[in-house]
Amino acid sequence: MSELRTLRGAKAPATLLPNVLERVGLADRYWRTESWIGPLFIAFNARGISAVGMAMCGESAFERDFQRRFGRRVFLVTEPPRSLASAVLRRLDGDRRAVLRFDLRACSQFERAVLMKALEIPRGEVRPYGWVAREIGRPKAVRAVGTALGGNPVPLLIPCHRVVRGDGSIGQYSLGDSLKRRLLDEEGVAIEELERMARKGRRFMGSDTTRIYCFPTCRGARRVSDRHRVDFADERAAAAAGYRACKICRPPEAS
Repeated sequence: MSELRTLRGAKAPATLLPNVLERVGLADRYWRTESWIGPLFIAFNARGISAVGMAMCGESAFERDFQRRFGRRVFLVTEPPRSLASAVLRRLDGDRRAVLRFDLRACSQFERAVLMKALEIPRGEVRPYGWVAREIGRPKAVRAVGTALGGNPVPLLIPCHRVVRGDGSIGQYSLGDSLKRRLLDEEGVAIEELERMARKGRRFMGSDTTRIYCFPTCRGARRVSDRHRVDFADERAAAAAGYRACKICRPPEAS
């Protein structure tokens, strides 16, 4: 009897509730990590990484926003899984070999398609919203693509900052326009050149030796010297000059 009274008076471990909720899919965990762009909160569960946020907002704000958006709680941990924490830092540092899984169950099928396509854009390159729409088979859904990218629950790790406006200008970013420019600059994107082309109404770069045109940041375009470079306003102008679309960056072809 005394043992029963002792058990009744005992407090459950602090980790019991988070563990139970996580196992039944009603809660996530998160940790704070330092990165070259500042402190971040990384939320995760058994399915993968579910959210990324700037840590300057504070723990309470992050937890409140997480529950409002996803309908479940999130608990802070001091020791995340070592392999996951390592993979996150490697990916933030530009290592594409770092394998990460994402929990995008709160996104629609269209939104997941958009985010997975953004994940394919190589570091140091950008693509326009229209490219994403065309690649996922929804060429007229350019505005919806922008909305989906703006709602990306795992920015930085799914690089929506690599998607720009159709004219080549940088555009907006959910974590701040200045951070988008900083991210692209760190990756080696020639932002000033992109904006110069945008002001002149030039969307593509071609080589007069290969007769191929590309998006300006394509690795093929970056190998073209100024002597052999030809700029085009659109795909029709490139086709009229006898150029064909690059098979690597896949710009649109004239219909």
